[in-house]
Amino acid sequence: MESASQDISLNSPNKGLLSDAMMDVPVDSAAAARTATPEGLSAAEEEELRAEIAKVEEEIGTLRQVLAAKERHCGELKRKLGLTPLDGLKQNLSKSWHDVQVSNAYVRTSEKLGEWNDKVTQSDLYLSASSTLEDWNEKLTQSEAYKKTQETLSQAGQKTSAALSNVGSVISRKLGDMRNSATFKSFEDRVGTIKSRVVGSRENSTEGLQSPSAGDKPPQDNAPF
Repeated sequence: MESASQDISLNSPNKGLLSDAMMDVPVDSAAAARTATPEGLSAAEEEELRAEIAKVEEEIGTLRQVLAAKERHCGELKRKLGLTPLDGLKQNLSKSWHDVQVSNAYVRTSEKLGEWNDKVTQSDLYLSASSTLEDWNEKLTQSEAYKKTQETLSQAGQKTSAALSNVGSVISRKLGDMRNSATFKSFEDRVGTIKSRVVGSRENSTEGLQSPSAGDKPPQDNAPF
């Protein structure tokens, strides 16, 4: 002990003796972990509270195990019914949205938004802005530039329709002129001549196969009885 109580100055040659001596002292882990007793609590009350904490933590662990078992059982029932995790997610989202809609915060927020909307739409600034916009719209639709633009667009549409109609008439007239031309008629005559020749050759070949010629006679049976 005398060596431990010697001069422990940093410049002392015995400065390492204290740390070596302290390393040999046994440490009570329970005592080190225990915090100081709060003011106003006795040691018995502190022990009672610590016991209550341990009891509550044990109950929490038991409840977690029961909850996990219930969730597994619920999952098995859903699989038997053919419910997929997606169906469960949809149900949870629908229920959550319904809970939000019926919550007091959502109802109060909706009421506040309705009140703000009424105040805004009934305010002098909003009414003045709406009246100004209506005046601008009326002046715009009655202006000469707007009327000229409408007339120009109307004339352009009419001209486009007339042009399309003229194109159709020209195409029809060209087709009629083509059919009445000498070249087209000559082509039709040639096609008709070829068709008549083909049909006539088919008819002659068919008659030759069906009717025997005049020189052909059926053989006679001259065999004696």
